[in-house]
Amino acid sequence: MTTRIASLATAAAVIAATAGCATAPPAIPAPQDVPAALRAPAGQEPYIQVHASGVQVYECAAKADAPGGWAWQFRSPEATLTDAAGKTVGRHFAGPSWASTDGATIVGQLSASAPAPDKGDIPWLLLSIKSRDGQGLLAQTASVQRLDTEGGVAPSSACGAGNARQVERVGYTATYVFWRAKGL
Repeated sequence: MTTRIASLATAAAVIAATAGCATAPPAIPAPQDVPAALRAPAGQEPYIQVHASGVQVYECAAKADAPGGWAWQFRSPEATLTDAAGKTVGRHFAGPSWASTDGATIVGQLSASAPAPDKGDIPWLLLSIKSRDGQGLLAQTASVQRLDTEGGVAPSSACGAGNARQVERVGYTATYVFWRAKGL
């Protein structure tokens, strides 16, 4: 079951309207049907929504908390962020980090997680921003939601000493909603 949050067309209009200008994009409709734990803090409004398509990278490694145990360990995301028209507007990578094509980079920190509606999909998340660099579309972000995930769960194949350090790239898609302080 997938819940399409706010119109990706709205995100395209926001991005197009702000390309090359210093004015802040207008707020967009808040996502609906989001678990309470994943709601952005009071005083914030959503202002950008993008589609992510890429992979979740896992490595077969020994479990730190279970001597002799092995498991697929999450290493990083690698995804392209696009607007409703399919135009690349940024990328998502280790950190977790997001970089917009206009020069802003933000690094998130997990605030909350909730299972995706389908157990075969990676969890939905709420992240706060712990650092930022540069100017651009993402510079004013205070929180990020990862919603509408499809795929991306750890491989179901065996992981052990025989394939230690093996890397698997598992396809996923998601909607990312970027929130800022109201009135910016």
